[in-house]
Amino acid sequence: MSRAFLVVMDSVGIGGAPDADQFFNDHIPDTGANTLLHIAQACANGEAEVGRSGSLRLPTLDALGLGRAVELACGEPPPGFDATPNGRWGAATEISRGKDTPSGHWELAGLPVPWDWTYLPDTVPSFPPDITARICELADTDGILGNCHSNGIKVIETFGAEHLRTGKPICYTSADSVVQIAAHEEAFGLDRLLKLCADLAPMCHQRRIGRVIARPFVGQEDDFERTTNRRDYAIVPPEPVLTNWVQDAGQRVIGIGKIGDILSMAGIDEVHKGSDAELMQHLAHQIDTAPQGALIFANFVEFDSKYGHRRDVSGYARALEWFDAELATLLPRLKADDLLLITADHGNDPTWIGTDHTRERVPVLIAGAGTGEIGHVGFVDVAASIAEHLGVVARGSGRSFL
Repeated sequence: MSRAFLVVMDSVGIGGAPDADQFFNDHIPDTGANTLLHIAQACANGEAEVGRSGSLRLPTLDALGLGRAVELACGEPPPGFDATPNGRWGAATEISRGKDTPSGHWELAGLPVPWDWTYLPDTVPSFPPDITARICELADTDGILGNCHSNGIKVIETFGAEHLRTGKPICYTSADSVVQIAAHEEAFGLDRLLKLCADLAPMCHQRRIGRVIARPFVGQEDDFERTTNRRDYAIVPPEPVLTNWVQDAGQRVIGIGKIGDILSMAGIDEVHKGSDAELMQHLAHQIDTAPQGALIFANFVEFDSKYGHRRDVSGYARALEWFDAELATLLPRLKADDLLLITADHGNDPTWIGTDHTRERVPVLIAGAGTGEIGHVGFVDVAASIAEHLGVVARGSGRSFL
């Protein structure tokens, strides 16, 4: 019985989304956004020299077909990507009306989002009064801080000191369907923050707000740092997804990173969390030890959280090159009948205006299924293909490209 490793490089888009003009950053459409291509061009132009230098070097991913996938998606190859692929490769297009984590992962798992998400307005305040009142009730405070659109680093820098003085939670949202609550792990308490978010989630989910996210941080004024104890409280997928299909067939499903949070543990037997470096160690361990028939579903979030939203081109390039080097050590450890599929859930072009995700196609790169182009596919086709490889029945609308 075969094993399957589904690895999401969070936000590593490759441009070309046909509906990018319907998605926006700072009121500017995402038309032309291209995370991978623009990073590669910046590197080639000497514009990504912090902590690294020169052209973007991703020989392992390029050998699987990344350069060809970018060209297929947008019509232009990244500079320096000229490998002849030794894997299967293509580009996937999303149909869900969102460019967020749940939309991308649900659809990769076989379920396009069956409703329109609720987004909070880019105003101050952003939250409806009853949600604000509920947060205050659950936190036992007389108010909240923030109540605005922001990225997580900026909002903590702005309100962190006041949070320590007053004890009020820092609450914010973004272009995603999300309520995020940041609090100091020691002064406010990690368990208290997690309980606050868990208790608030049902109210938000009833309104089709996709996630309530706990964003713990540590440190003192001018030196705050978010920790890896983030927790997402997401809506449970309303229909069975890939993880359910595999688990229902009696086969093991192992989540790495925030997969368990994204899918609300639907069909997942165990989860391993940590920094991306720690997640890579977990992935390596599963390659060495996971049982036959298992699905290992991994998300590497730091491309998105540390570099995409912060518009840090050099940092994003460093992360890509690190991932590529680590992948080179893992591929030889795969068993003969294993399949490893690398993809992404959306884009987050660090050269683009604003700080939100960008609407893009994503790469599909496959080791363990021969060589050649699979062409343009849907996100849901990823789930159907994984299911076929594992010998389980796919219940979604996708079609296998294997």
